[in-house]
Amino acid sequence: MVNNTARHFDIVIVGGGAVGAATACLLAKLGETSKNTLNIALLESQLPPQFNADQFDPRVAAITEKTRSLFEGLNIWQKVAAKRVSSYSAMNVWDAEGTGRITFDCRQIQQPNLGHIVENSALVSTLIEQIQQHTNIEVFCPAHIAEYQMGDDRLHLVLNHQISLSTQLLIAADGAHSAVREHFQFATQQWDYGQQAIVTTITTEKPNQQTAWQRFMPSGPLAFLPLNNDGDLHRCSIVWSQDTAEAEQLMALSDQDFCRQLSRDSEHCLGRVLNIEKRHLIPLRQSHATDYVMPRVALLGDAAHSIHPLAGQGANLGFADAQVLVEEIANAQARGLDVGDLSVLKRYQRRRKPENLAVMVAMEGFKRLFGSQNSALRLMRNYGMSGVDQSAPLKNTLIKKAMGL
Repeated sequence: MVNNTARHFDIVIVGGGAVGAATACLLAKLGETSKNTLNIALLESQLPPQFNADQFDPRVAAITEKTRSLFEGLNIWQKVAAKRVSSYSAMNVWDAEGTGRITFDCRQIQQPNLGHIVENSALVSTLIEQIQQHTNIEVFCPAHIAEYQMGDDRLHLVLNHQISLSTQLLIAADGAHSAVREHFQFATQQWDYGQQAIVTTITTEKPNQQTAWQRFMPSGPLAFLPLNNDGDLHRCSIVWSQDTAEAEQLMALSDQDFCRQLSRDSEHCLGRVLNIEKRHLIPLRQSHATDYVMPRVALLGDAAHSIHPLAGQGANLGFADAQVLVEEIANAQARGLDVGDLSVLKRYQRRRKPENLAVMVAMEGFKRLFGSQNSALRLMRNYGMSGVDQSAPLKNTLIKKAMGL
């Protein structure tokens, strides 16, 4: 039962991953520029990952310049970089079924790089360290919500260890299988690609040239994301999307046979694949909540939308959600409004939903375009890629958009 003596927090965030932890830091930072400091609770079901300098984390994100600037504003980017980040200066994308190819280079748009590959453990551990410096954030871990009760002016919660909380706003940043989203029965549109992504770290014969390599095959894209191991450029993080049956067959191969198959399917773009770390298999699904908000509840990141990983934009969309929601909370505070009021939360939804949907539609279009075996479409696809590659203004516009510039 809900306890009437519940501890009150202005905002409770469920999910202490990268998006949830960044949201907590953004909210805490509001107190530095406002008289209305928010009291924040962060709930996480698992202990945060620890960064290991001797081994690459298989979970990585391709961080755009827009996201990097957000981390600069939180004073964490240099701390993440001190652990390990891997910048990339070029991208090489090609069609396995033809001659179409596009190359992007940071020098074409007068930028030092196109983005950074960041390990999840490096980012989350740094965010948690930053959270510990804020006296207005309290972390409950391990914890999950066992009971919910909606009141007139606040939401009452009971955690699994019988601690009672109340809050004006509950933010769900608890991932694609969000328990908060399910409890409040947010309607979602979901579809399964019938594919799995194989994720691991590899060692290659040739250095990665600080270039991201992506080959589009009918069964799915294969991406090599460049890693920098203290100047050694022979490591890459891979995301290899395959139909489920094929993915399971690849997972069953010995490491040696898997390396040989990966070398062939990458067309030896970095020579032979010499070694792989432990392989992980991730089901590929796309989902989108019809609404991101209801009174006193807001969905962020994968809890609101999850997309195909072929462009590596999922994490960046989540961080953009967090930034916009915090901006709207700050606006509400300035006007003396209840931060959990639906009118406040709908402004966040109006700003983020169109962009998220646009990216999802684009990813779905790419998936269908490169998965088609139609010969006429394949010919048009290759002509299109070659045409874009030869048009510097169009190509530069595309890459600036992808970087969030």
